[in-house]
Amino acid sequence: MIRSLLSILVAATNKARSIICSLLVLSIAAIDMGDFAAGQDGTFAVQSNLRVGVAKIDITPTEVIGMVVTGHRREVNGVRDPLRAGVLVMDDGETKAAIITLDTIGAWEELVKLVRQGIQREIGIPSANIMIAASHNHSGPGFTENPKWADRLIVQLVAAAKEAAANMRTVSVGYGEDRIGFGINRRKVIDGRAVVRLNPDGPNDPRVKVIRFDDGKSLDPMAVLMHAVCHPCFFTWGDKGSQPYPAGYPKMSADFPGEAQSLVEAVYRNSTKTMFLQGCAGDIRPNLPGYPYRCADEADIQWAGRDLGAAVVRSLAKSVTREQLSKRATYYQIRVASTTIELPGKTQPVPTELQAMKVGPFLFLTMPGEPMVEYGFRLEQAIADRAIPIIVGYANGNIGYIATAAAYDVGGYEPNTSKLLPAAELIILAELGKLADRVVGDVFDSFSKHPKDIIKRESLGR
Repeated sequence: MIRSLLSILVAATNKARSIICSLLVLSIAAIDMGDFAAGQDGTFAVQSNLRVGVAKIDITPTEVIGMVVTGHRREVNGVRDPLRAGVLVMDDGETKAAIITLDTIGAWEELVKLVRQGIQREIGIPSANIMIAASHNHSGPGFTENPKWADRLIVQLVAAAKEAAANMRTVSVGYGEDRIGFGINRRKVIDGRAVVRLNPDGPNDPRVKVIRFDDGKSLDPMAVLMHAVCHPCFFTWGDKGSQPYPAGYPKMSADFPGEAQSLVEAVYRNSTKTMFLQGCAGDIRPNLPGYPYRCADEADIQWAGRDLGAAVVRSLAKSVTREQLSKRATYYQIRVASTTIELPGKTQPVPTELQAMKVGPFLFLTMPGEPMVEYGFRLEQAIADRAIPIIVGYANGNIGYIATAAAYDVGGYEPNTSKLLPAAELIILAELGKLADRVVGDVFDSFSKHPKDIIKRESLGR
């Protein structure tokens, strides 16, 4: 029909051409609507200033036989499932930033420094705008103990950032929450003293926070950030009465965060890339009863991985319904601020990097160690309704346990082994509050836009 109208159009009068042009528009619109009805359901329009690229890589050591893993040290021979890293690169048109996640025990200071330098050199993201966070996996290699693997890991992460930056797309961002059921507090106060005990009445955070990045071409997300709170120590040694692994699981593994990532990616036919962010898990561990607890077996790890993975999938599915899509923003500003302070330590001051990264309504606040679960609750309460908080531990370094001041009154493993003094808590909360003010951008001493006033505010960290 369109071809016939075009041929008539050539010889038509002006008035006839007007009519024919109207018919052409209606015909093309009908074809578009027909295509949509036939196969376009499951796509959605994306209007946004935010561009995102993502890469996922295997970081498992090439030689694992006889390797000693860190966390709860033990020798392993073979690999149950791969260790992986994810790199998310973001650009709002003015500011670039990156989030890197690792299936490792920590984000070692040397690794953080070298990877940041490499990424800044190769793709121009300022090193201060890069967050590097670990799952706190207790079944992976150490950094200083395995220098060949460590050197290769740095090269891999920089290359992955280049890959992500080369494949950026315009995205919109969805959010949802769900819950898991396998985490439990591991401290119980008896007769005024904290002991290691699975404590269902202790503070815990079973929430799962899920952020998805979509290009709208399908209902499969480009990238997923999942955030949960629990030590990945399912496979560490337990007690002699716990068979079959009283000395710990004999193979390398990414523990429950790896199992959950694999499940989510399988649901989406490996068309999406998932990344795990650990929360304030300093005193939260898997609920595996024993004396005081046991090592997991295959049933346990599947339980936890599928519990978390299913929570993420439920959240992802709901967040692309039309009601949820209608709530998405179209403008996502990236703002990053960080500071390095010296916290009061038991033997000497402890240098500590704290970071705030805001992407649209999502506010990431990081600590370089193992914060107890109450830190997350207190920071969220302070932020209130100013942003959607994602509190991340084990990021941009590792200073060990970050216990609450109250924990020192009753002792126990976390405050006893911490490098910090009780006074560190209020300093951390106050400094993260200042960083939040800077990136949220709703606290001003002056509204002046004069360059001198802006420089003065920035010098004061406001």
